Amino acid sequence: MPHSFTLFTGQWADLPLEEVARLASSWGYDGLEVACWGDHFEVDRALSEDGYLAGRHALLDKYGLRCWAISNHLVGQAVCDPIDERHKAILPERIWQDGDPEGVRQRAAAEMADTARAAAAFGVDTVVGFTGSSIWHTVAMFPPTPDSMIEAGYADFARRWNPVLDVFDAEGVRFAHEVHPTEIAYDFWTTARALEAVDHRSAFGLNFDPSHFVWQDLDPVAFLWEYRDRIYHVDCKEARKRLDGRNGRLGSHLPWGDPRRGWDFVSAGHGDVAWEDVFRMLNSIGYAGPVSVEWEDAGMDRLAGAPSALAFLRGFDYDPPQVAFDTAFSAGGE
Repeated sequence: MPHSFTLFTGQWADLPLEEVARLASSWGYDGLEVACWGDHFEVDRALSEDGYLAGRHALLDKYGLRCWAISNHLVGQAVCDPIDERHKAILPERIWQDGDPEGVRQRAAAEMADTARAAAAFGVDTVVGFTGSSIWHTVAMFPPTPDSMIEAGYADFARRWNPVLDVFDAEGVRFAHEVHPTEIAYDFWTTARALEAVDHRSAFGLNFDPSHFVWQDLDPVAFLWEYRDRIYHVDCKEARKRLDGRNGRLGSHLPWGDPRRGWDFVSAGHGDVAWEDVFRMLNSIGYAGPVSVEWEDAGMDRLAGAPSALAFLRGFDYDPPQVAFDTAFSAGGE
């Protein structure tokens, strides 16, 4: 059975949700992965305002779209992070308030628990997002970073997220953490440590986005196989490497799209992801959830990128055979 394709609305939150829905429907998307910023999905209103969720459903129905997941990356980022001025720009005022770091973290955690409640009320069983990390800033390992500091980082993650995940369990909703630099899990081994930190509880799974593997020189297809029981959601975005001896992997503090960067995010079909291998592996591990297109490309207008990515990716979304190709060889006559 082919997968359903959705458009992640996070990079479209400057537009009203209705306009994004109209565009996605006109391009042939099956649904939306709805972001919890802009006017797209407001967690506080979902839990307090009569008719809000019915209105969201009516809007999707109007354009023949469905929603299988909502995403709250921005608030999730603040649960474990050291808080600074960057967070003020991405958080709702009710979460930021006076900017006191511990207060921000606690309010962010409460909002993520409420996101589970809102998702359940909306009829959605997956929330995609980030966790933040108190130890990402140590990634260069200088000044020398003792093991105790890293262990404390994973303990901090478990302490802050386990109560949130308790609410996810109570609501019958799963959290799909996007494995991503700046998070508690950003590659193979940090994903293993994050799962261990929360005792492999089923509420905590993974959002697979291969763009974050490519520039780290990791194998995204091997990751799918390694964590096949934890792939709760799939985002399709790409990265394109240009490591020419001058352009560095760490980005050199340069903005997206600068030709001096060693890599950039690009729209699906324009980078270094082996998409056929990805889709074959998704079939092999039995992933039946939605495939969400995430447009991020500093060199391509989103009105071109979103429909072209959908057409490109659908070309790899074929059904596996119902019988083995060599069955006919053993079906000869007497």
